[in-house]
Amino acid sequence: MADRTALTTEPQGSSDAGLPLAVKLIILIGLLYLFMLSITMLGTAFKLMGRDVAEAILQTTSNPLVGLVIGILATSIIQSSSTTTSLVVGMVGTAALSFENAVPIIMGANIGTTVTNTIVSLAHISRGEEFKRAFAGSTVHDFFNLCAVIVLLPIEEMFGIISFSSHLVEEIFAGSGGLEFTSPLGAVTKPVAKYLAHMLGDNGWMIAVLALILLFIALRYIVVTLKSMVLSKVEQFFDRYIFRNAALGLVLGIALTTVVQSSSITTSLVVPLIGAGVLTMSQIFPYVLGANVGTTITAFLASLAVGSHEAVSIAFAHLLFNIYGIAIFWPLKRIPIYLSETLAELTQRSKLIPLLYILVVFFIIPGLIIYFLG
Repeated sequence: MADRTALTTEPQGSSDAGLPLAVKLIILIGLLYLFMLSITMLGTAFKLMGRDVAEAILQTTSNPLVGLVIGILATSIIQSSSTTTSLVVGMVGTAALSFENAVPIIMGANIGTTVTNTIVSLAHISRGEEFKRAFAGSTVHDFFNLCAVIVLLPIEEMFGIISFSSHLVEEIFAGSGGLEFTSPLGAVTKPVAKYLAHMLGDNGWMIAVLALILLFIALRYIVVTLKSMVLSKVEQFFDRYIFRNAALGLVLGIALTTVVQSSSITTSLVVPLIGAGVLTMSQIFPYVLGANVGTTITAFLASLAVGSHEAVSIAFAHLLFNIYGIAIFWPLKRIPIYLSETLAELTQRSKLIPLLYILVVFFIIPGLIIYFLG
């Protein structure tokens, strides 16, 4: 757990030490907007660079392990599980992909979407203990999804529990008609992201570089600003009102992700907070589980408009996979928390370890499995 008391001192060299609290709050809001804008731009960049590649990957049909890593790789490329699952829903609805082959892909999408917040944690890489906390806080999401897949994929292949229950629930909701939801966050970030992308000639690589620069600047000064705002008061606010119990954290994760329609944003948002020592691993764990549930809503609502029973069923399969995962690993939360904290300890030995982790887990292993088994 983070040693909070060690972080309550004013960071040396802080330029805003004498600013009024109201000004610091305005600065913090501006930095949070910059942070969310950078995440939106990253998504835009990866979609420009990789959407066609992801669609081609998704059309590969093979054994469940290949399906799983297809979901990981496709989602890692476009950095949006909502996009991947929406593509899957559409392909299942048009019979371009079978329901059985789609289930492992959406499990993989859950793992692939966590690459964003893990990349976000790298903004802290030069700051020792702060990076260790941030990296642990980001990878606990990875390890929860990995653990859920390790348990549920074999069960699904042997007994079809997700397939059976998703078809059962689909029978209740079939014919309800399509629903749409517009994210208020998208309304304030997407126009600016679109303008900047246009200014850069819609070049995915240039957009990604600018997004990463903005991301690192925003995260660096979010932490500095939080520390300068008398961190103990910030801790009390989160402890007393935002993350005061696990159930509230879960609901917050679901609600916020439903509103912004991006688990990447909601889970990345807590990375600087845990890096700064404002939140603990136990506090953010229910929150990231809630984000997993919230991110399924987009594809679920969209699937109701497809007019296909299988499309609605696969959207429910994504939702139920997350619910079953929570039922299993909420009581066993020490497993993913221990794994993420252990990996974070290893990052203190070499800064190459987090980079290798991202490359190997999200890109190299899935690519090799597809190449040899696909």
